[in-house]
Amino acid sequence: MCAALLQRHPDLLYSVSLTTRSPREGEISGKDYVFVSDQKFDEIRDTNGFVEWVHVYGHRSGTPRGPIEVAISRGEDILIEVEAQGACFVFENFPRARIVFLLPPSPDAQRERLLLRGTTGQDLENRLQASAAEREQVASFAVEVVNKVFDTTVRDVEAILYSTASAM
Repeated sequence: MCAALLQRHPDLLYSVSLTTRSPREGEISGKDYVFVSDQKFDEIRDTNGFVEWVHVYGHRSGTPRGPIEVAISRGEDILIEVEAQGACFVFENFPRARIVFLLPPSPDAQRERLLLRGTTGQDLENRLQASAAEREQVASFAVEVVNKVFDTTVRDVEAILYSTASAM
């Protein structure tokens, strides 16, 4: 979804998250995530360097504060991809943010998508169990979009993000 939005809107900036997990096959540090040590993550967290950070699925991930504040100060829109927990903190820090919660068409479709991504075993089960709680977390401030047909979903998200001037 993020790649499609960035391709269609070259002026849209993308916030690259930091994570303490190891890269998955094909992921590129600095593009998909910035892969950092626990020590480096702690240093950034301890200096208020994250808009949000979460401990989830055995690792930590966070959205760096600096690029977001720079983009906002310039009047630019920035796309942030976060878990539901992180969305709560983004909304707390930036109440004008447009939060879109993407949902799979069904639990079976979600399982299949996770399996195709290489998620298996207990990690798969944990993610499936967490999805209902995540939906409740963001229900009061996020717009839900069901991702049935990808191209239609991209257009739906675009309509939400660009319905008025600025996303933040």
